[in-house]
Order: sequence, then C-alpha cells, then structure tokens
Amino acid sequence: MSRSLAPLSLFACFPLLSFFLAVVLGGCAVPSVDSLIDHTPKVPQKVVGARGPLSPEQSKAVIERLGAQSDLLQRHLAIEQEVAGSPLSVGNRTRLLHDGPETFRAMFAAMRAARRNIFLEYYIFENITSGRTHLVDLLAAKARAGVSVAVIYDSYGSIDTPQEAFDKLRAAGVRLLGFHPLTEVSAINDRDHRKILAVDNRTAIVGGVNLYTVYQAHPHSRMVASNGPNPETWHDTDLEIQGPGAAALQQVFLTHWQDEQGPPLKRFAKRAPSASGNQAVRIIASDHNDTIPRYYATILSAIRNAEKSIWISAAYFVPTEDEKNDLIAAARRGVDVRLMVPGNSDQPMAQAVGRANYGDLLEAGVHIFEEQDGMLHSKWATIDGVWSVVGSSNFDHRSILFNDEVDAVVLGRETAAQLERLFNKEVAKARPVTLQAWGNRPVDERFREFYSRALETLL
Repeated sequence: MSRSLAPLSLFACFPLLSFFLAVVLGGCAVPSVDSLIDHTPKVPQKVVGARGPLSPEQSKAVIERLGAQSDLLQRHLAIEQEVAGSPLSVGNRTRLLHDGPETFRAMFAAMRAARRNIFLEYYIFENITSGRTHLVDLLAAKARAGVSVAVIYDSYGSIDTPQEAFDKLRAAGVRLLGFHPLTEVSAINDRDHRKILAVDNRTAIVGGVNLYTVYQAHPHSRMVASNGPNPETWHDTDLEIQGPGAAALQQVFLTHWQDEQGPPLKRFAKRAPSASGNQAVRIIASDHNDTIPRYYATILSAIRNAEKSIWISAAYFVPTEDEKNDLIAAARRGVDVRLMVPGNSDQPMAQAVGRANYGDLLEAGVHIFEEQDGMLHSKWATIDGVWSVVGSSNFDHRSILFNDEVDAVVLGRETAAQLERLFNKEVAKARPVTLQAWGNRPVDERFREFYSRALETLL
C-alpha cells in the first residue's frame, strides 16, 4: 500500500492502543464466499467486442474457445461472470510494464497522445517525472489544450502532495476529487487504493504502480546495482490495455466519479475502441461496500480450480484463513504453488503477519521466495498458464474489507507466459525460504509474528 493509515503508525510504539484499534476498526469479519463458488452458476456469459456486446451465439463460441485451453477456465469463467458482474471483453492488446520508469514512460506517452480525455484514479498522486517532464505540467498543458482531464486521489494516500500542485491543476481546468477527506471520521478506514489511467476510451493502464516519486530512477541506482542489490528500487507491475478492456476501465472511473459526486466533466471519448489484439480481459472493480468482495471471490475460485500451477507475487501477504487453506490444499493435491514476497517491507507489521503463516504453507509444499533487491510492491497472480490477474488488490484483509480496488483478469497463454518469465527473473534475486531454516528463526521474530496476528484484519 506504500502508506498505511495513520493509526497503523502507532502500532509499534503503543501496543495497548494497537490492540484497541484492532478491536474497534478491525472488527469486520471476512465474508465467506463458499456458497457462491461451490454452486453451478447459470448466469449467461456476457462478452463485449470492439463493436459492442456479442450475440449469445458469438459469446458461446468465444467461451468454448477459451474453455478449450484449460479445465480451469471451463468452470471458473461462469463463476467469475456471476461475481464480477462485468463482461468479458475480447480483441484487446496487452503489455506488461515492469517497475516505475517503464510504467511512467508508457503513462506519459499515452497522456501526450490524448485527444479527448485523460482520467486518473490513484491512491498516491504526486508530481512524478518521466524524462524531464513533470506530471502536473503535462496534465495542465493538456487541459489548457481542450482535453478533459480529471483526477481522483485518495485524501490520505496523497496527504504529502503539496497544495500548490493541486492549485496549478485547478487553475488549468483539471477536475479534482479527493476521496474520503480525513474530516470524514466515519470513513477514515475506507480508502481508494485503485491505480487507473484511462485515455480516450481506448488505452488504459492498471496495476500496482502509484504516481509516487519512490518509483523514479534514483541517482545512484546504476552504481548500487553494479555492486549488489539496490535497496532503493521499488519493484512493481502494471498492465497496459488497448481495446474494449480500456473502455471498461474508463467506465470504472466514470462510475466512481459519479458515485462520489465529482464536479461535472467536460466532453470525453465515448466511441467504442477498435479491436487491436487477441487477449480476453475482464475488469473487476471492488468496492468497500460490496456484500460479496468481487476480487476475493474470483481469486479463491481460480485457486480452487487450479490443476497445475499457482504463482503469486504479493507485496503485502496477509492471507485470510480461506486463502491460506486453499493454497495449502492446492499444494497438497500436487499443484505447483509459488509465492514471491518482500524480503524488506515498508510495512513491517504486514510482513510479520505474513511470515507467521510460513510454517503451515511450507509443510504443505508451497515454495516461498523473499525478494532481496529493493522493495517488492507488485500484486499479480498467474494460474495454470492461462489465467492471470494484475491490479491493485493485495493478498490481504484490507483489500477485501476496506479498500476500493480494481484488477484486470487476462485469459490466455501470452500474458501468463510473460508473468511466469517475470517470476523466474525475480527468483534469481530472491532468497528461498526453507522449512528447516524457518524452524530455526530467532525467538524475537516469533514473538513479533505472534503479536502482529492480532492486527491482521487492518493490514
């Protein structure tokens, strides 16, 4: 998350207050989704192409073609349709973006090319740079040129952003919406954790990368990297989508803007985007008010239906009981389960809770790797080489109970293969955690893990 809620910063200094906050703020129980996943859905599949919704016959043909790739998809697609409530879009071109500099280059290129609208929704909104261009300058220039520019930023996540940056954007005509100002005490624990850039209804970027200056290349990065791991580097993953999936992300932004009563927007692109690729994408927008957490249900369904592999990169690994038990069950039935987690985290409490689960996972045969090169902040999973998800949702309680999140599910071998290559690349810089070594860890680490478990619903 990069910035935890203000109360969480008190945990290390005031144990009694920590316990009180865990009881008062974290009393929500993670809802069970077993009944939803275990029944046989009868919801008809909705498939959208570049020219709009496909006919029932066309949709059936698309689903059958996708289902032929894997037994996982045959059953899971119907469950995902029912829980997500959003259609599957076909004809998309996707591209993985790794780490901040590459992601920022893609973002700035898309914004420079904008003709009608630029919509941004970010937990952390700072005046980042790419090359010699500052984000605020670029957005202001596009707004003055007649492009409709609007920004939703989380009021806590962006608390350190200077007011002058927002003033400059407003003066240029940029529409701004601060999500849940801290004066709304009753909603202080509900945050907008989404990361969305949507341009002209045809290009969008989604994932874990915030508009956060820590992602920028550091002056000494090359020198440090040549001598070993670079502690300043933040590793993350975004997904660029061109096609109907980008239009779906733009609609997620517009719906949120309307729900949060943002000011009227100028004209923006509404025309359906042209087909540009062969990837099937489903956008899942989760809201803290959801009765059934949408992303949570779909990731559990995918894990439970996995037959060959489950590879997960988790910035904050604080699994629910169902997530932990489902990973264990998968490993025990022979699925290759691998977890990439931070070796060094900006949220030590979350890391301690995650580590408290290592023993049971390792005993079941789950492979755990701790990233040693900088800070791991990515949130993605790929299953059976055909189902992948990249987004803002962490593998934790907070993304289920409190945050507004957005994730892109991609069906097909192409994106899955890219994520598997990325995982193997990270393994080369990671430390494998063995059951024997874990059993010999120091007593103070065990105590920290035990204490942190009381706070896991807040993390």
